[in-house]
Amino acid sequence: MSRRWLKANALLTPTGLWLGIFLIAPLAIVVQFSFATRDTGVARAVLPWTTQAYLTALDPAFLPIFGRTLVYAVATTVACLLLGFPLAWFIARHGGRFRTVLLAAVLIPFWSSYLARIYAWKALLDGEGLVNTVLGWVGLDRDGGFLLTHGAVVLGLTYGFLPFMVLPLYVACERFDFRLVEASYDLGHGRASTFFRVVLPGVFTGVLAGSLLVLVPAAGDFVTPKLLGGVDQSTFGSVIDDQFRGGNNWPLGSAMAVLLLVLVVLVLILRGRRGEDVL
Repeated sequence: MSRRWLKANALLTPTGLWLGIFLIAPLAIVVQFSFATRDTGVARAVLPWTTQAYLTALDPAFLPIFGRTLVYAVATTVACLLLGFPLAWFIARHGGRFRTVLLAAVLIPFWSSYLARIYAWKALLDGEGLVNTVLGWVGLDRDGGFLLTHGAVVLGLTYGFLPFMVLPLYVACERFDFRLVEASYDLGHGRASTFFRVVLPGVFTGVLAGSLLVLVPAAGDFVTPKLLGGVDQSTFGSVIDDQFRGGNNWPLGSAMAVLLLVLVVLVLILRGRRGEDVL
């Protein structure tokens, strides 16, 4: 063994221990629970080993919840892309000396608790909240407010994960050669043609990276659907949370968590190697 190899392994040892204790070990416990049998006592997951939890999780009755989760995640990703791309483009091209300030403004929400921010949205979207009150001035208010609706869930998810879209897009836009846009105009292309033929291919890695960074956590989020939605807005994540809490069915919750993890891994594999330079 060379000295360089020993030094590299010594540097990686703390990281390996950290991942082993706080990532691999908990995942192994979850997988173990997913094959256990439900117990209404203190243990909650006991022998014998069985695949019943997976059979229940794959029951067609859960398909609407799975579909709703996917729709929420995709809608959130699209909304974040539509809102985040113009912002990232503006900061990269016109931010100038204020780039740092603008990027800090994007990150400011991370300085406070995510749970507190979602509770704030819950108050805003309530029937007596500010949103419904202001819309009532122009006759667009809604009985009971906008809480417990599909739109409220997507709005909360978009608000929570928008920075994850903006930052990779900013990196890609900053690397983009803006002279290509002027060259496209000089060659007779319009704005739409320039965007789809020049700009979008040039920043596609940022679009892909940002979409993944939003899609994956949005699919597993359970706080936002639980607080801003209701029973009709339940997602895979909120059902998992219910199984560990009120349902007291740890094997089913673990099996659903494993299936969600497998889905995320498949998405990451299917993306290939594109976008790695901005992730």
